[in-house]
Amino acid sequence: MSVYMAERLLPGVSMEQLGEAQRAVIETTAKLTTSGTPVRYLGTTFIPTESRCMCFFEAEGPDMVRVANELAKVPFTKIVEAMELLA
Repeated sequence: MSVYMAERLLPGVSMEQLGEAQRAVIETTAKLTTSGTPVRYLGTTFIPTESRCMCFFEAEGPDMVRVANELAKVPFTKIVEAMELLA
């Protein structure tokens, strides 16, 4: 499986709304995985000064990530493969 990033532009989003979106994605990916479509939410980085989110998922392909976000009704601008490079 690979890591994918869903980029979101969320102008005016409150921390409460951001938390609700995160819960929706967590619940949706858990349901998809249980039903045989493995997609796992890994976490989010939020840049408040830009109203931008980068949400990370592990899946076999970007289509699974797209489906998860659409079912969770959380908007995104694009989904791309990503690599995490930590010290």
